[in-house]
Amino acid sequence: MTTQTPSVFLITGGAKGITAECTIKLAKKQPGKFILLGRSELLATEPEYAQDCLEDAPLKKRIMENLLAQGEKPTPMSVQKIYNKIDSSREIKKTLAAIQQTGSTAEYLSVDVTDKIALQQKLNAVVNRVGRITGIIHGAGNLADKLIEKKTEQDFEKVYTAKVQGLENLLTCINPEQLQHLVLFSSVTGFYGNIGQSDYAIANEILNKSAHLIKQNYPDCHVVAINWGAWDSGMVSPELKKALAERGIDIIPVEVGTQMLVKELQPQHHATTQLVIGSPMTPPPAPLDSTLKTYRIRRRMTVENNPFLLDHMIAGYPVLPATNAMSWMINGCEECYPGYRYFSCKEFKFLKGIIFNETVATEHILELKELTKNDGESIEIQAKILSKTPQGKTHYHFSSTVKLVRELPTAPIYERVNLTPDNIITTAGKDLYQNGASSLFHGPCFQAIEKVLNISPEKITVECFWKDITPQQQGQFPIHWHNPYSTDLSTHPLWIWLSHFHQEVCLPGQMATSEQYRTTPCNETFYVSCEIKEKKATSATADFYLHDRNGQLFSRILGSRAVVVPMDLLQPK
Repeated sequence: MTTQTPSVFLITGGAKGITAECTIKLAKKQPGKFILLGRSELLATEPEYAQDCLEDAPLKKRIMENLLAQGEKPTPMSVQKIYNKIDSSREIKKTLAAIQQTGSTAEYLSVDVTDKIALQQKLNAVVNRVGRITGIIHGAGNLADKLIEKKTEQDFEKVYTAKVQGLENLLTCINPEQLQHLVLFSSVTGFYGNIGQSDYAIANEILNKSAHLIKQNYPDCHVVAINWGAWDSGMVSPELKKALAERGIDIIPVEVGTQMLVKELQPQHHATTQLVIGSPMTPPPAPLDSTLKTYRIRRRMTVENNPFLLDHMIAGYPVLPATNAMSWMINGCEECYPGYRYFSCKEFKFLKGIIFNETVATEHILELKELTKNDGESIEIQAKILSKTPQGKTHYHFSSTVKLVRELPTAPIYERVNLTPDNIITTAGKDLYQNGASSLFHGPCFQAIEKVLNISPEKITVECFWKDITPQQQGQFPIHWHNPYSTDLSTHPLWIWLSHFHQEVCLPGQMATSEQYRTTPCNETFYVSCEIKEKKATSATADFYLHDRNGQLFSRILGSRAVVVPMDLLQPK
């Protein structure tokens, strides 16, 4: 973010509240010139009766006394209006002083960003004094929270214009080609939606899309729309904090949030055009209609966009793990039905692997077909992943029936827990992976079994520790409720069992049922108990139980049938 000449930042909504805090933090990290825009009036001098009064209640009392002395009848509204004017001016002066204490210069322009003519006039005057504007932080915004049927046209205009018309006016008054930074303060409401904020969601989502468009047209400019969650500020009352906590929504501490803004302006984040900072705003589920629908979701997959594939190479080629295919099905279903959560997959079948070689399809399709819907309780969806050849032939790769539920059942206890070491297999940790033909071929994204606790012809128990991987490594298969990487890891005990007792290895084929009750641990120990149900010449069938030390399940995979393959099949040709 360092430049040869001081940056000149124009900041809307930057004189008060969270945007002001962000500006102060930015000035501390990179002193420069800051122009703050706001609608509030900056009082050159306060009324005499207010100048030595800093407490709220006494100040309001003096305002009432002054109105009475002028022969006016004070009302709660008139007193509050004067109080707000004085309080806003004080907050603006406090912000300006804090910025100037960093060694930066700062000045305030009282102007409505939606008034293009006034904005242009005031900006022309200030640019002549401080120099050409090199960065914009658009933080202005309004709220008018109401259910959509109660919103007025004026409500919508008030919320929409500050965000959208304000941005249009800024880019009309300032040539985007001269900008080094353009930061748009959006909201998680625009990304996830929220009850009572349809207008706010629309306005912020337009900012998100605008960021991508502007970045395309001006690639040298660092453009980012930051979708902020709720801040721990004066606008969030204790009652609202409690309500947000009940919905599982975290509050952003001011120090943390302001530091994240400064971090996001660093050059290494230049390619990030949209960022979500905060918890998902999961709305209550919408009522389900009786019509059974079908959805198709298209995805172009490449190794470059999914680095984890380099840790799942078979015969020298990256291959999509079955658990990642399952994860796409699960996430696709959950995104179609907010408020419902994945519980089970049944009859998951591995039909034709997706191998990233010269014949890989340019596009893959996730097809979701509703089978049953029980409003407020559960939904069953038939999921298939397919692709088409250039000649139009359809290849089906994976299929399953996914069940979503409104409320998850209590996690059962696995009664046959045995964590006593028998020291039969002493190979542990990294030595179990990529260490010869009989070892597991998986790279770091899908490791690691820490050690084999015990093994017998009927069962193998392992201790696991899955280390978190970056969002960049996850690519188009991000971890949500279902973790495809640790789930893949959980099936590795069967490979070790086959190698130990039969000198064979295996690849996934199909499974009868997979159920998830809790999130699989990340960066902490968990256990997998694998019970062998059947071993044939060409296949092995097992049940997998993922549990904690006390046996409480995270998930279980029942009736998983793996196909026995020659060891040399997995080696590069």
